[in-house]
Amino acid sequence: MNYYIVIPSHNEEALISLTLQSLVEQTVLPTKIVVVNDNSTDKTEDVVNSFVSKYPFISLVNKTSDAIHLPGSKVIQAFQKGLETLDENYDFIVKADADLIFPNNYFETIIKHFLSDERIGMAGGFCYIEKNGEWILENLTDKDHIRGALKAYRKETFKQIGGLKPEMGWDTVDELLCKFYNWKVVTDENLHVKHLKPTGANYNKTARYKQGEAFYSLGYGFWITTIASLKLAMMKKKPLLFIDYIKGFWKAKSSKKPLLVTDEQAKFIRNYRLQKMKEKLF
Repeated sequence: MNYYIVIPSHNEEALISLTLQSLVEQTVLPTKIVVVNDNSTDKTEDVVNSFVSKYPFISLVNKTSDAIHLPGSKVIQAFQKGLETLDENYDFIVKADADLIFPNNYFETIIKHFLSDERIGMAGGFCYIEKNGEWILENLTDKDHIRGALKAYRKETFKQIGGLKPEMGWDTVDELLCKFYNWKVVTDENLHVKHLKPTGANYNKTARYKQGEAFYSLGYGFWITTIASLKLAMMKKKPLLFIDYIKGFWKAKSSKKPLLVTDEQAKFIRNYRLQKMKEKLF
């Protein structure tokens, strides 16, 4: 299977060489890697070019954008820029962060999953962060969710869900739309990926309401948003975030922010979420 990887990057000179090194050491190499250098003010471009000169399947695209790091929109706009440079001769496409170290059998294993069942639309491993000298699971989501840092999509699935949405919530709506179109999402607990920067480390105060806005734009409705906000705030061990999330939801609702999904999809998503909550309670 051919696979392409797009890596959005902003000021990653310290880490991106570790990511690229882990990719060029894969037991099954990617057919193409595109790194999108998004307005970096450090030596990210030079580091990537040192790999471009050695590996013909790696390319660099420079992009200028607003320097503010808002979750969702900025990274997916950079991903789109990279995607535009690629043809469609791939079997699956990967959106990867620039601060990961993949085990060398990572993509060989992902290929095995895709080959095992033609209804598998997405596959991924798990992010681990370093704490007190040990690599531990970055436990921010359920075990059946693939982290936004390392998404792999079958081409047919990627097309059917309409690609990636340039807003916060993109890495939840993609999986919910997979379910809507009857694709399977597979996570592999044996694939441990080192995540060198904890999630959200760079987000500023303007981003704090974005999660609640994202819950609204996914069509969750108030009660599902309340439960999801409480759970996420507790997982992050920052209970006061709950208030920000709820404020974000009402902010989006009062401004009539457009949903990321159709009414039919929103109804499916609410039913799916309620079903998952019931399964955990009983």
